[in-house]
Amino acid sequence: MRLSTVILPIDRWHEGGRDAWVHAEELGFHTAYTYDHLSWRSFRDRTWFGALPTLTAAATATRRMRLGTLVTSPNFRHPVTLAKELISLDDISGGRI
Repeated sequence: MRLSTVILPIDRWHEGGRDAWVHAEELGFHTAYTYDHLSWRSFRDRTWFGALPTLTAAATATRRMRLGTLVTSPNFRHPVTLAKELISLDDISGGRI
């Protein structure tokens, strides 16, 4: 059975953000996702980091776990630019996107 998890992009990378991704991999999750939203109602007074930079950082901190977004809105990104960013991220992650 393959299990997945969601990691919200709310923690600064060096203050727990990295640890969350590494811990998810250590727990054996097959895939970890994050949201590509502009914000989240219950976290409106906290930081909310970008999905693709967060996934890029997660790709460098993990080795096996697949990575992705639960939602990537075409309303906020041009499809060609998004495709190029995802191709780059897939290359950085060794094909784990």
